[in-house]
Parts: sequence; structure tokens; C-alpha cells
Amino acid sequence: MAQFLHSDAPDFETAFSELLSAKREDAVDVDDAVAAIIADVRARGDAAVIELTHKFDRLDLTPGTLAFSVEEVDAEVAKVSAEDRAALDLAAERIEAYHTRQMPEDAAWEEDTGAMLGWRWRPVDAAGLYVPGGLASYPSSVLMNAIPARVAGVKRLVMCCPTPDGVVNPLVLAAARIAGIDQVFRIGGAQAVAAMAYGTETVPAVDKITGPGNAYVAAAKRRVFGRVGIDMIAGPSEVLVIADETGDADWIALDLLSQAEHDASAQSVLITTDEALGRAVMEAVDRHLGVLQRAAIAGASWRDFGAVIVVRDLDEAAVLTDRFAPEHLELCVAEPDGLAGKITHAGAIFLGSWTPEAVGDYVGGPNHVLPTARSARFSSGLSVLDFLKRTTLARMTPAALAAVGPAAERLAISESLEAHGLSVRARLDRLNR
Repeated sequence: MAQFLHSDAPDFETAFSELLSAKREDAVDVDDAVAAIIADVRARGDAAVIELTHKFDRLDLTPGTLAFSVEEVDAEVAKVSAEDRAALDLAAERIEAYHTRQMPEDAAWEEDTGAMLGWRWRPVDAAGLYVPGGLASYPSSVLMNAIPARVAGVKRLVMCCPTPDGVVNPLVLAAARIAGIDQVFRIGGAQAVAAMAYGTETVPAVDKITGPGNAYVAAAKRRVFGRVGIDMIAGPSEVLVIADETGDADWIALDLLSQAEHDASAQSVLITTDEALGRAVMEAVDRHLGVLQRAAIAGASWRDFGAVIVVRDLDEAAVLTDRFAPEHLELCVAEPDGLAGKITHAGAIFLGSWTPEAVGDYVGGPNHVLPTARSARFSSGLSVLDFLKRTTLARMTPAALAAVGPAAERLAISESLEAHGLSVRARLDRLNR
């Protein structure tokens, strides 16, 4: 049974702290196994990837069948209904339009000294997208990862998506084609991450890897970081809903369950100023769990990690929300814009009762790859910036160096870096001559 808490209860702080610190992932130590997989792929390339795919996905491949052929993609895409294709196209259009607005501008300016300073943005050359296979194979994630890369100007984009027992999701390949992915490899796990990071005879190395995965994928991304860039280490999904007396109990219950059905380790929390609404939401959750297809998963999530918290006012709700720093935040209140202004930490905010988080997963436009496990305190969701690098620019004129060079020389001397100081002094001496 989900917790029902009151912020004015004597033991609330203890209960709330426990809710914040609840461990929602299995403590499986996979790092040693992942290290061995990465080392094997680095040493043996395709052969290691093929053996590991046979072992974990029960699929026999050759170097020539690691990637889907154009004809295979054509055949799978042909299975997609017109209605599903139209939905993917609409999602892609909205995601592209939103992320195009994120593109930063180059800048340069001249100081009073005559020095020119600035920066420029350039894309990474190649990016690799990891898409989980099996039950967690989501075409929406293909679009959310690939389209920002394309908008950023990435020249080469590859995707790894395991197909356990050879089962393919046609929608995933359709999304890959819509997004302009160059190659799709039917491999997964830590071996796919290693292949994209270091390259094999068949799988080309990339510069950045994005996309979610299981514990092995997460551990592999941690290990290859530095060799390549990564987006984030994503944990189980989470949603926090703030509601006042205007909230609709049935809608809120479904919003909470929309995250709970992702994973038994997902977390759904309601913070409300109206106790009656909170109790009505709990009743509605139980009613929907009676008919939901993924009731076993959603029910476990709600039972183990769900909560309804009754607070004094929306100001207190904002304070508690910032402590949560939720991945998804819904503001089902009469004045959502005003409340949003009081909240600092959230991966994505959905304003008003007519903006369910589920729309954001598909066709809202903003990215659905978001920071979890309170990491919204210091990080952001996926964007075009994840596929861009900023390079700074500087040009000194003789006059500018004369103005700022002596300070640079002085600081170099204070740090006992003699050659640093001399490289500036040599130019200043010529100016003085």
C-alpha cells in the first residue's frame, strides 16, 4: 500500500527522508562482468560481439548480419500501419521543431583593449544510440535520441538495438528511418556499448553514446566514459504530481500509474493541499489497478514506492518538490505558471491538468530523456547541446597584450611556472623595444 503522509505529523521528516532515500534499484554488482565484456570486445571485436549475442540474446549472427540490411529495414517498415506511421511522423515533426529552437549561436566581441573573445559550437562527428530490446523497445526513444543529434548536425548516427530470439519491433526500425539513422545493429548489452565506444571490424566507433538500458548497459556507459561522451546514467522512471482542490482524482491516478507501469522500481508521488483529493486518488489508483494490463508491475511500484503527501499550502509543496528534484513534474493546480516559478529542480514540468506527462513521452516536443534519482538538482534532459561542443576563441592585439599581459606574467610567477611567464614577457619586451 502506498504511503499516506501529512506534512504536519510529528514523524513526517523521518518518513519523507526515507521516501527520498528509498533504494529503487537492485544492488546487483555487475561491474566486474561488464569490465570483462568490454575487454573481450576490445580484444576480439566482432567475434566477441557475436559470441555474446548468442549467449545473451539466443541469436546467431555473422559479421555480415550484425546490422540490418536496407532490404530488411524496408520489409519491417512495410509492416507498420498507416496510423502508426502518421503518429511517428507527427512526433518526429514536433520533436524536430522544438529541438531546432535549442540550437545555440556562435558569438564574438571586441573588448576596449582591442582583444577579440568569443565561442563557437560544432557537432560531434558520430553518435551512437542505444535502444533497449524486448518488452522495453520503444520507438519514441529512437526519435528522442536521434532527432536532436541530427538537428545538431551530427554526420554519422548508428543505433544498437538487441533483438532477443530474433524478434524485431517494426516501429523501432520505422522510427530509425524517419530519424535518419545510418546503421542499425541488432546487438545489445555491455557488448554493444563497448563496440560503439571502441569500434570493431564491423561496428564503427562513435564519439558519444546516448540512450537508456539495463544495469549492464549503465555500467558499461560508466566505464567507457572518457573514451566517449555519454548522456547520463538513467535510473527507474518517476513522476511527482502537485494538485490542489481543482485536481481531477481519476486523471491524477492515471498519471501516477503511467509511470508506475514502466517498472516495478518506478516511483509515483502526489503532493496535495486537499486531503479528500488525496484519498480519492488512492481509491482511483486501486480501481484502475483492477483492470490495467500491466497491473502487476504498476501495483508493485505503487505499493513499494508510491506516496500521497498532504501539505499545508502550495509553497510547502514547492519546497518538498525541490527536495525530490523529480524527473517528471505535473502541476495540476489552478495557477500552474505561478507555482512553476517557485520550483528550481525538475527534469520536465507539465503545466496544468490538461498536460499529462504521457503527452511529453511522445508528441509534446521536449525531450523525454530526463535526469532521474534526484539528479535534476545538477543536470538536464537530453538536448541538441548533448551533441555539440563549445570551443572558445581569443585574439590578442599588441595593445591588448600590453594591457593584460603583465597580470598574466605576474600570476605565472606566483605559480612558479617560469616558461608561462616568459612566453608573455618575450612579447612584452618586443613591444617595449
